[in-house]
Amino acid sequence: MRKLGAVVLLGLLSSCATHQSPTGRDQMLLFSGSEMAQMGEKSFAAIKEKETRATDKATIAYVQCVADGIITALGDTPAEWEVVVFDSEQVNAFALPGKHIGVYTGLLEVAENQDQLAAVMGHEVAHVLARHSNERVSRSQLSNAGLQIADVFLQGTANRDLYMAGLGLGVQVGITLPYGRTQESEADVMGADLMARAGFDPLQSVALWHNMAEAGGGSAPPELMSTHPSHRTRISDLERLQGQVQPLYRQAKSAGIQPRCRR
Repeated sequence: MRKLGAVVLLGLLSSCATHQSPTGRDQMLLFSGSEMAQMGEKSFAAIKEKETRATDKATIAYVQCVADGIITALGDTPAEWEVVVFDSEQVNAFALPGKHIGVYTGLLEVAENQDQLAAVMGHEVAHVLARHSNERVSRSQLSNAGLQIADVFLQGTANRDLYMAGLGLGVQVGITLPYGRTQESEADVMGADLMARAGFDPLQSVALWHNMAEAGGGSAPPELMSTHPSHRTRISDLERLQGQVQPLYRQAKSAGIQPRCRR
């Protein structure tokens, strides 16, 4: 009966409808948009409780100005999104389902101008647009279900614990990490497109990652074991992308879309 239940569970998960990301990649999504928005809301509330919010009005206004440009390019109004600046040395930013953006002040020491900050924000918002959070949570659920099913079938098998440990490693390295890199690269493409339409120079995304490489020094993990592409790969990909996004940037400028956000 346990094996039968495991087979039924596997069949139900396998029958879940697949979707396509904005770049045409197949995705397995187990959660609705409203469910993800609720998760994003709870996560953002927890982060706001944990982190110290910035109080410098000029810094907050600068970040909000860049965010407004990105949000407007989406076709949304800035009031629809919650943007919070956190006073922290972390060189980081994020966006969550439910229309939330968080930016750490440490990022402003590496993203040297409005265009570089827009490159980060565009990238993070692209994760939301491409439903990457849904995809990652869904894959985690599928991985957990797969391990449970394997555990059922390996009951009574010699060296069962060894087999389960190997399966766990396979899920982590063979599925989660390479897929993370795919999502990051997809967000780079979509983010560059988004920032260009918002009137920010996408060539500055290349400069940003040169800055990131310098800030990280030799501490970055090897690309093979990282959820992010290496700095070198990311810079190369963004350089090749300029032929596609620079015309969008020029069109935005011609249409009078020229953000003027200064710190």
